[in-house]
Amino acid sequence: MSGARLSPLDAAFLDLESASAPMHVGWAAEFAVPPDAERPSFEAIRAHIQARLGRAPRYRQRLVDVPLGLGDPVWVDDEHFDVARHVRRASGHDLGELADEVMSQPLASDRPLWELWIAERLDGGGLGVVGKAHHCLVDGLAAVELMALLLDPTPEPERDDAEPWRPAATPGAPELIRDALGERLDHALAVARAPLGWARAPRGILELPARSWAMACTAAHTTLPPARASRLNAPMPSARHLAWCSRPLEDLKLIKRRFGTTINDVVLAASAGAIRELALEHGEPTSGLRAMVPVSVRTEEERWGNRISFLYVGLPSDEPDAVARLHRTHATMRARKDAGEPESADAAMGFFGGAPGVVRRFVSRALASPRLSNVTISNIPGPTAPLYLMGCPVQRAYPIVPLTPGHGISIGMTTVNRQACFGIYAQAGLATDADHLARGVDAAIDELVARCDCDEPAPAASDAPGLARSPTPRPPAGLSRRR
Repeated sequence: MSGARLSPLDAAFLDLESASAPMHVGWAAEFAVPPDAERPSFEAIRAHIQARLGRAPRYRQRLVDVPLGLGDPVWVDDEHFDVARHVRRASGHDLGELADEVMSQPLASDRPLWELWIAERLDGGGLGVVGKAHHCLVDGLAAVELMALLLDPTPEPERDDAEPWRPAATPGAPELIRDALGERLDHALAVARAPLGWARAPRGILELPARSWAMACTAAHTTLPPARASRLNAPMPSARHLAWCSRPLEDLKLIKRRFGTTINDVVLAASAGAIRELALEHGEPTSGLRAMVPVSVRTEEERWGNRISFLYVGLPSDEPDAVARLHRTHATMRARKDAGEPESADAAMGFFGGAPGVVRRFVSRALASPRLSNVTISNIPGPTAPLYLMGCPVQRAYPIVPLTPGHGISIGMTTVNRQACFGIYAQAGLATDADHLARGVDAAIDELVARCDCDEPAPAASDAPGLARSPTPRPPAGLSRRR
């Protein structure tokens, strides 16, 4: 094998990219500089990162196309890798302005698809880092792992004695073509052998009706009802804006315990409440809005690429009561997951993996259409223990979820330093709306916290209303940094 080939989902993210829709994930993080510690210099930070790259070989690899489009691109070692092209010094002192500038620029395709920008001294005295990596390289969870890869669980950095790195030779066209054709043949043989496998294990045939029904239900929930037209789906310029807020993680845990839901349900319901207020402010209907919700199907053995599936769920933004929105969210998400829809969607993507490129591109663009969803909302698990960059503890880290064509806003949430950090990422024309949504998420959580002190009973899971009334929502939101 000449190199690790992009998976069908990774290739889909690459295909979705355009000049106005760069498909990179990222985060903007702030670190405190202890008063009794020496502030690390940019050069020291870059050397620290370079020494850690042996832990993540993919970050010294670039993509190479297969001649004649006979297969998806493959990862190969970048023979001209230079860490200086990836770890860059920021000239400003405002983390928000840096995030907007960095995320508005696409990644160069002739090198490894990631960058880290370092602001040595923010206006508040802290240290800032904005990181981005192409979605075909990592999903949101792996992007958080990249941050953790560069950090340490103690103020004293772990020692890394980097061994000299020698890139493997780039494969030539004949080798790339040979491997691509070999993989196509293997896939065709696997399809041809499927009936033989059923004959040897008849139980598999008996499971086919249930699997087919699950996939049919997944397809129905994905496409019906279509998303209503919304200001969230405005035409896209290339410029971007990041709004944010953070809450004590304990607030979300309190709501979860009080109402018998999950933290994921809490951020979904808060997002739906914020979107409801935005719609009301602009005189738009509050019903008929849908979210695309990434769900991780990553196993412990899988580190790179995308191992996510998607649920398309109706947002209960037509519900004026915050607790009722939470119950509807919980009922819907539980029902969809209990029905195995994330696994069914993942299996469907695997099925299209062997289809011709033109078919896969059509499917990927259809699934990213604003007809199916108005907004992407992603809950990204973050580190639970304190982390440090060369002795500087991380204070906040706001996730950045990419915008697919036709989508003007995404909502992401991750946890760090016992904080729930929400990032509202928007095309620049919707910057004011992103700030509004950030404040709205914060207010929606305030309302739910206040209701925790009420005497109303927390309903049992089977009593939670809403499944018959509407599908359901999905993760995070954020409060504006420009209040």
